[in-house]
Amino acid sequence: MTRTAQGHTPELDLTTETLPTEDLPVTDLSDLRPGAPILAPIFREFGGRPRFNGPAVTLRVPGHNPLVREVLGQPGAGRVLVVDGGGTLDCALLGGELGELAVAGGWAGVIVNGCVRDTSELAQLNLGVRALAAHPRRSGKERLGERDVPVTFAGVTIHPGDAVHADEDGILILPA
Repeated sequence: MTRTAQGHTPELDLTTETLPTEDLPVTDLSDLRPGAPILAPIFREFGGRPRFNGPAVTLRVPGHNPLVREVLGQPGAGRVLVVDGGGTLDCALLGGELGELAVAGGWAGVIVNGCVRDTSELAQLNLGVRALAAHPRRSGKERLGERDVPVTFAGVTIHPGDAVHADEDGILILPA
């Protein structure tokens, strides 16, 4: 930033829609965009990357994770997979093997409205992972679910392509 002739640093126009947001902390984004949806603070960190952001790819899966595997096997290009598992707490929809697949594919993170497992493995990966809890049981293996649909949980509806911003203070969504 340059200084004026009087030695003052001009204020940034933080209301502009073109303001880059990818490197801002969630607290600053919340201040700049007070109307932006924020997920209820019910998610725990499980990945090795506490701060991540990217466009959302959405899934709705009922206790089965083959669709999660299928999507994470595709190039992530810095996107965030948002998995609505219905908040189920009786099986894990993501584990260490799928976490490694996500890292290899270039995914920035995964948010699971449900459980994960292999938490010590997930913590070693350069991947953002948020979920409700850990559970040792694997999910069902039927290819059930929907991709690229709006998902609603934790008080927020997330659409495919929405910008997901997560860090230690929470998860904020900037609608596409």
